[in-house]
Amino acid sequence: MKSLLALFALVALPVMAAEPTLYGRYEYIALPEIGGEVLKAKMDTGALTASLSAKDIETFTRDGENWVRFRLGTKDASNKVYEHKVARISKIKSRADEEDDSDATEVAKRPVVDLELCLGNVKRTVEVNLTDRSNFNYPLLIGAKALREFGAAVNPARRFTADKPDC
Repeated sequence: MKSLLALFALVALPVMAAEPTLYGRYEYIALPEIGGEVLKAKMDTGALTASLSAKDIETFTRDGENWVRFRLGTKDASNKVYEHKVARISKIKSRADEEDDSDATEVAKRPVVDLELCLGNVKRTVEVNLTDRSNFNYPLLIGAKALREFGAAVNPARRFTADKPDC
């Protein structure tokens, strides 16, 4: 009987998922590939992908592959130009006016790059779309896909619960 219980425990073990790490609605995230910048990020379960504030976004071809060059679009950013291989182009739909009964939607095409992000002491490579977020309070938005990569859950009543990035 003991060996049957032990066997059952071993079979059931992979089914038990690790508890997610609880983060606040806002956290500090480091960008090792973008000069080690540390940005305030909004953890947004309603968004699918992560978005980084960028300006002067220009796509180009290098060795037959799509690349993008851009500058970080934050208040204190240097004028340094970064180049990354494009993982894909995302199509973001947004309604011009949600109260409007028309079905008209605007589609914005944004380059998506794979970027290393450091949250607390956890580093993950996630898809990040590049767009001008200079009119927003937080230059980095962390969407549901990235939250899953970090094994994260979000408590909207808390802020900056993770330690400063240390990856």
